[in-house]
Amino acid sequence: GSAALTALALLAAYMVEVRIGLERWVADAAQMVSEDGIYKVAPGLAMHRSGENVQGLLVMPTALRDVEVRRAWDAIDHQPRPQLVNSASEMPIIDQLPQMAGRWAFTANAGTLIPLETATILDLTDYYSASLMNPRVLIGSFLGAMAAFVFCAMTMKAVGRAADGMVEEVRRQLRENPGILDGSVKPDYARPVQISTQAAQREMIWPSLLGLLAPVFTGMLLGAGGIIGLLVGGLTTSFCMAIFMSNSGGAWDNAKKYIETGKFGGKGSEAHKAAVVGDTVGDPFKDTSGPSLNILIKLMSIVSVVIAGTVVRYSLVSMGLL
Repeated sequence: GSAALTALALLAAYMVEVRIGLERWVADAAQMVSEDGIYKVAPGLAMHRSGENVQGLLVMPTALRDVEVRRAWDAIDHQPRPQLVNSASEMPIIDQLPQMAGRWAFTANAGTLIPLETATILDLTDYYSASLMNPRVLIGSFLGAMAAFVFCAMTMKAVGRAADGMVEEVRRQLRENPGILDGSVKPDYARPVQISTQAAQREMIWPSLLGLLAPVFTGMLLGAGGIIGLLVGGLTTSFCMAIFMSNSGGAWDNAKKYIETGKFGGKGSEAHKAAVVGDTVGDPFKDTSGPSLNILIKLMSIVSVVIAGTVVRYSLVSMGLL
């Protein structure tokens, strides 16, 4: 629950960082031009320059629904430098709304362009078409949901490998020093502890890389909208899985203890053997995989916030390649 609330706050922070990334993009573009006017900076981003004043403009998907407007806008080549779009032709594509100073729109269909400095989180989600009808967002949400399952599989197998290593070490000591069983020889306690400590560090490398690289891969491939889907899918799935694993793992653990009190045949019965198997799964459920989903949620959210500026500008979607 704590991770879910934190992730919701970080999702809002991510959108703020996206706007900051767009503002930096516009500021960099302003350094490449000298003439005042409206410039196309990116497939969905324009800039109004007037002297030293620079204003970013979001070209919303709704403003490009008109086929002729989209064709005219797409025909403007903004590479390798921003292209002036409103002064070279007799019929400018973008012009200022006479009734609203400082607001701009396509002259052909009056599709309003949103000033970046006043854009809200809802404006940004509309700008990136953050809905389930957007394939990028939908794919991102599936990736986020699958990341939770893969992460749990990794941590469950890590617990199994660490436990197997300690069991083998105990068997080795008993085999080489039979006196441990009657107390005549003191066992080497440090070695199993060392195995556990090393496994705790080594086995978390790949799960950690999953949390670090999933937002980077998704963002550079699917853009900011893909990361929105990744965070939403990862948050909802991880939250439900964490609650499920904590409850079911605790239930399996307590079932074994309940049987060991004498119920259902007590120790040594078939019920007890089955409960031991359940507890073998339940312990890593409630002690490892469930709680560590907290880290996965926060890690993916934090990484998404950190790379937001890079994704906004250099993803395949932002560059018009996808």
